[in-house]
Amino acid sequence: MIDQSTSNKARLLISCSDQPGIVASISEYLFNHGANIIQSDQYSTDPEGGMFFMRIEFALPEFEERFHSVREDFSAIAERFHIDWRLESERRTKKMAIFVSKEDHCLLELLWRWRSGELQVDIPLVISNHPDLREIVESYHIPFYHIPVTKETKAEAEAQAEKLIKEHKADFIVLARYMQILSSDFVDTFEHRIINIHHSFLPAFIGANPYKKAFDRGVKLIGATAHYVTDDLDEGPIIEQEVLRVNHRYSTEELRVAGRNVEKIALARAVNWHVNDEVLVHKNKTIVFN
Repeated sequence: MIDQSTSNKARLLISCSDQPGIVASISEYLFNHGANIIQSDQYSTDPEGGMFFMRIEFALPEFEERFHSVREDFSAIAERFHIDWRLESERRTKKMAIFVSKEDHCLLELLWRWRSGELQVDIPLVISNHPDLREIVESYHIPFYHIPVTKETKAEAEAQAEKLIKEHKADFIVLARYMQILSSDFVDTFEHRIINIHHSFLPAFIGANPYKKAFDRGVKLIGATAHYVTDDLDEGPIIEQEVLRVNHRYSTEELRVAGRNVEKIALARAVNWHVNDEVLVHKNKTIVFN
């Protein structure tokens, strides 16, 4: 894994009402703090009264001394333009908690990318409502926690999971085919910090058994959707979608097997974009600067 501890890069993400002078003011601000802009992406929904979104990646000499001043001093610009903003240091490696049930394909994809250094995160824990994948997870020297979930124990199980997440200081959660519906309280606690993979090209085939529904409908494309979790089942802001062409010869099981490859690809991309601060959420949509 790449050592990020000596990186001198940071990322600034902003969203606000579109108005003149935003880009110029931010560029001048970074210049005055000695920053060198490496990449800048922006998007406006409508130049006349719309929303403006921007992601800037910049290098900062004397990083330790200057990063905190960049963060503290930016409030003046933020107040002037009424900006919602976030400043991230590349030196800080995000911590990702994984929730999983019995299927292992999405979990293994994330673990493989993490071990190979493609996914720049720490994985402090994996939580599952079944014990089946303990051996696989622990072979990567990652703590595995089995928390059974029933209708009667759901609240207690979520409280236990929340406690573990906070103890391990996880920044976000990935549901790698975790076959449980999370409560509103849990989702609200980790707003826009829970990424789910739905085994369907949303908004089609919401809910359970999408491959059976796809087979019955005779679809020619199957897909998977990675999205942030909200209280509305499978209707949170979409981060990434992937599709695969199929035909009438595919059985329900063959659709399911093919779909696993689509699921793990879509989820891995979404997680990587989240880790690299390339996703901004506005209402129930995302702006992805990838």
